[in-house]
Amino acid sequence: MTRTDQPPAIIRFYHLLARIWRRKRFARFERWITPKDHEKLLDLGGYPMNWFGKGRVIGEVHVVNLGLVEAPHVPAGSPVIRSIDGDARNLALADGSYDIVFSNSVIEHVGDLGDQQAFAREARRLGRRLWIQTPAYECPIEPHYLGVFIHWFPAKWHAGLARLFSLRGLSGAADPAELREIASSTRLLTKREMRDLFPDCEIWTERLFFIIPKSHVAVRGVSSPNPD
Repeated sequence: MTRTDQPPAIIRFYHLLARIWRRKRFARFERWITPKDHEKLLDLGGYPMNWFGKGRVIGEVHVVNLGLVEAPHVPAGSPVIRSIDGDARNLALADGSYDIVFSNSVIEHVGDLGDQQAFAREARRLGRRLWIQTPAYECPIEPHYLGVFIHWFPAKWHAGLARLFSLRGLSGAADPAELREIASSTRLLTKREMRDLFPDCEIWTERLFFIIPKSHVAVRGVSSPNPD
């Protein structure tokens, strides 16, 4: 099937659901982490525009990503935003230099388990409070391919299976090269692995239909997260 410029309706619908899930998750982040307008937050792997209009949430945000440049225009109502071109696995920043370290769907893309351990060490070293989210390996739906069970097979099979059995592959929304790139740059984590990576954190699991694990969040710095 040939690549189309416009994603199929079902993929657009999934993107809509993903935006709703992100908003609900961010509301929980606000309730649990309780950021203040005088505090400083480090976003590992995010983008400046994710914080536009969120000046009521946090006072200052430093965003780390490879090749990142300063946002040309930050709208009113936003926190102070600084862009940092850097590798979140090894940052020349002082221990405990941020009130909060935040990351959303990034640690699964930084490399192998050793790279993920380095990312986790930096997050734990730099922040007094943590909120680190990643899609759950246990979920049968792989969120990057939009295919079922693909990530439970050996890694060398992922791209080929995604081409034949995922929404992105079957619809032409991703070509074979893009599917190979997803396969080579994604390593989903189990809840047990998240506990090992963040031993001083609570691990909260976000669920579909109150049953199916959808994502895991490492949380530190709150008295007692409610794992509902």
